Amino acid sequence: MERLRKNLKNVCVLSVLLSAVLMFSQCKKDSPAVPEELSGSINDTGYVSGDGSSSTSVMTVNVSQAVSDGGFAVRIPMDSKLISDTNDKPTVSTVKVFENGVEIGPAHTSHEEIRTKGKGRFSHKTGFLFLSASDNSNPKTNGKKYTYTVNGQTPTTPPTTPPTTPTDPTTPVAPVTGDVPIGYASVNGQTTGGKGGQTVTVTTFAALQTAVASSSPMIIQVSGTITGTGLLRVASNKTILGLKGSKLIGASLFIYGKNNIIIRNMNISKVKTYSNIIIKEGSHHIWVDHNELSSELVSDWDYYDGLLDVGTGADYITLSWNKLHDNHKAMLIGFSYTEPESVGKLHVTVHNNYFYNVSERCPNVRYGTVHVFNNYLDNAGFMSSLMGATVRVDNNYFKNTTLPIRTELSPQAGVISGLSTNIFDNCGKNIITTAASSWVPTYEYKTGFNTAANVPAVVTNGSGATL
Repeated sequence: MERLRKNLKNVCVLSVLLSAVLMFSQCKKDSPAVPEELSGSINDTGYVSGDGSSSTSVMTVNVSQAVSDGGFAVRIPMDSKLISDTNDKPTVSTVKVFENGVEIGPAHTSHEEIRTKGKGRFSHKTGFLFLSASDNSNPKTNGKKYTYTVNGQTPTTPPTTPPTTPTDPTTPVAPVTGDVPIGYASVNGQTTGGKGGQTVTVTTFAALQTAVASSSPMIIQVSGTITGTGLLRVASNKTILGLKGSKLIGASLFIYGKNNIIIRNMNISKVKTYSNIIIKEGSHHIWVDHNELSSELVSDWDYYDGLLDVGTGADYITLSWNKLHDNHKAMLIGFSYTEPESVGKLHVTVHNNYFYNVSERCPNVRYGTVHVFNNYLDNAGFMSSLMGATVRVDNNYFKNTTLPIRTELSPQAGVISGLSTNIFDNCGKNIITTAASSWVPTYEYKTGFNTAANVPAVVTNGSGATL
């Protein structure tokens, strides 16, 4: 009997111990204070360690780079190698964001809700983190630490090479009005488009798609209103010329690794997912002249992409006499903060363009050597020089612009030259964080060059699809 009592006592003790262990493990599992993937301590390598059996990469959100995106939202550059949401894939990003170690969200929120509701909502889209604090304070100044994790991806640090004063690659080229571009599209070669090739007139999307993709030199005249979607892939040695009153609605002209292309007198609007005109992947000697590019100013900044974009190693480009309007994002030169193929490239001339009713990118320049002269910006957001870019601003007219020119938006600032030649009419202050550059392009461009005071009248009368 005594042995039986001892056995029963031992069973009871074991039962109590087992219950305590189960209760402790259940409490630990259910604790909401720290996400499971962040339990443990952050070590010096930037990893969160748990029991030593596994680790999760935790990266710091660099809130010092945050700029206001309106309301409760700030916008912060993210590593371009990370997969971010797009219009056609709105939930593909795997980024999770933590505020002082506690996960916030929901992710994939519309930018309008981030601005107006906040409360930790965020979106990782088009290479940026659009973020709000859990208490709707300013994430840049509230003293809280923001970190993020990514499923299976390790962010990298953008290259930081100091700005250098560029040298033009060849001797000066004299400008000729009419069918020869002024500026970089006439340097280190010529831009003649489809000269010498067959002239065709197209009136349907299918016919336009076939013509621009042809391997032969061709002058393509666009007639009437053509509607389509997606990318029209333009081959080398083409001139695309809009006839009077013609329109292209919904489809992008896409120049990928091609050369010697002229786009003139086109009216392109309401292109979703892509920019209206895209020039990339080493494309060179491209002239975009006298076009009208637009969409609509809708509440979601990412409903439409940009209007005219140049990047990833493209070179010797002239963008002239275009109207860019009614879109949040106008002109981008250099697509990301991590774009080594664009170092030493992106020689672009931007002149006599009319930017109005746009929110930013007038243009935004990363890495490039860009000459911006005689442009008129009215209610048009800012122009920027980023990631070591050199931008010469000659005789431009800025009107009703809160922040005309800035350099502080990237891990490495760019430089500005020619600032004193511009007029700032009812504008806020520039944010230029680098010493003034003295760079001037060596090509001749002052034939027909206008004083800044005359730019509004000259550009409003002469820009757009007026040929």
